[in-house]
Amino acid sequence: MKLGEVDLVLASTSRYRRELLGRIAPRLRCVAPDVEETRQSGEAAADLARRLAAEKARAVAARTPGAIVIGSDQVADRDGLVLGKPGDAATARAQLAACSGASVLFHTAVCLIDRRGGDAVEHAALDRTEVVFRALSAETIAAYVEREQPLDCAGSFKCEGLGIALFERIGSDDPTALIGLPLIAVCRLLRAAGVEAI
Repeated sequence: MKLGEVDLVLASTSRYRRELLGRIAPRLRCVAPDVEETRQSGEAAADLARRLAAEKARAVAARTPGAIVIGSDQVADRDGLVLGKPGDAATARAQLAACSGASVLFHTAVCLIDRRGGDAVEHAALDRTEVVFRALSAETIAAYVEREQPLDCAGSFKCEGLGIALFERIGSDDPTALIGLPLIAVCRLLRAAGVEAI
């Protein structure tokens, strides 16, 4: 079956994920998952990403019978410290200052739930991307945050924009993962569900 023939639902209101999934999906709809995203005590970054991706997909799949639902979540991890979405400029500047000259791991999880049959069938994947930041001055950080306003991005940057100038290198198996949705993994999960993007 081709992707254009299924009811594809993205369990997200993220414009970044919608744009990414739209690259391969001729049609899709977005439904807000309304999931509490609080980290559990002692929960590792990768486990948090996996759990939230699954909870988002399950919340929306419960309301969309007959659809294929995709949930995703990304968690940034600097030496065990989880970096969330900053929400304001001061927090963004502090996050970037803490990342200056450091390596940060981005765990991007995907959960696909197939509701086309009687039972919900789940498929999941996790992408790990390493970002090595160059040494950043306070002036560079302030200028970047002012110019790009990355307040809704884990880690306080947009790698698809000016944020790329903050890095020494990126190590990844999937260039779309760092933006928020690893499309190589999504295509693999779709194939596991019997759906081809091409």
